[in-house]
Amino acid sequence: MTTTTCNGALTKATPVIELRGVSKFFDNKPILDEADLEIYPGDALAIIGPSGTGKSTILRAIAGLMPIDSGEIYVNGKLRKGLIEESTDPLAISMVFQQAALFDSLTVAENVGFALYQHSQLPPQRIQEIVDYALELVGLPGAGPLMPSELSGGMRKRVSFARAVMHDPDNRNSAPSVVLYDEPTAGLDPIASTVIEDLVRYLQRDVSACSTYVMVSHQESTIRRTGDRILFLYQGKFQWSGSVSELDTTDNPLVRQFLSASVQGPIKVAPARRV
Repeated sequence: MTTTTCNGALTKATPVIELRGVSKFFDNKPILDEADLEIYPGDALAIIGPSGTGKSTILRAIAGLMPIDSGEIYVNGKLRKGLIEESTDPLAISMVFQQAALFDSLTVAENVGFALYQHSQLPPQRIQEIVDYALELVGLPGAGPLMPSELSGGMRKRVSFARAVMHDPDNRNSAPSVVLYDEPTAGLDPIASTVIEDLVRYLQRDVSACSTYVMVSHQESTIRRTGDRILFLYQGKFQWSGSVSELDTTDNPLVRQFLSASVQGPIKVAPARRV
């Protein structure tokens, strides 16, 4: 990716996150196979591909939640060593999980403010003010006292978004520089999906902490409405990259088969068992 300087010259942007030759095995099966990836400032990156090809795995590797078996991960040009609790990454990374992953025994407000309650020196009243603001951002004002069991699926997803953007406004280093979305519209109806997709773009546009993100999704509306740059992951490697508009013009057989939902093509499909 290139950027233009004030004198009109082109210069290569530095990735905020870079994966070099990253591999991950489960039961001796390669899920990621020497995968390379660069994430740039301001990226709205969507990773697509068939189920079981390592999309969620690569998010967890980026987040520092899962060890890799080989390769290197650089964060702002600095080699990461170990997992997130062992490293000193020079930027904060947040993750929105597919199933929201809320603590069922905590209220919405306690879920959203969890990191600040645990790791900041802010007084409880100040944390409550920040929580209230985050809930307003995601369209859930006044939801703080509710329990997760009282929320719909779409509301739970929005609470997880509020939790992902939480930070101490007086400490800019605590603000997430990259947000990782793992299937945030999975299981939602089309209208609820649109609400979540709009929220992703709203947070990118109006909340500086969410200007760079990676979206993993199978849902075509989510891919098209939240992705600017698209990467296709298959057999542990990125097989195609392009803009969202190029999805309709590419002749790449993997992308064409995936978008058409055809069982015929280079993507191997397990046959249905006949009974």
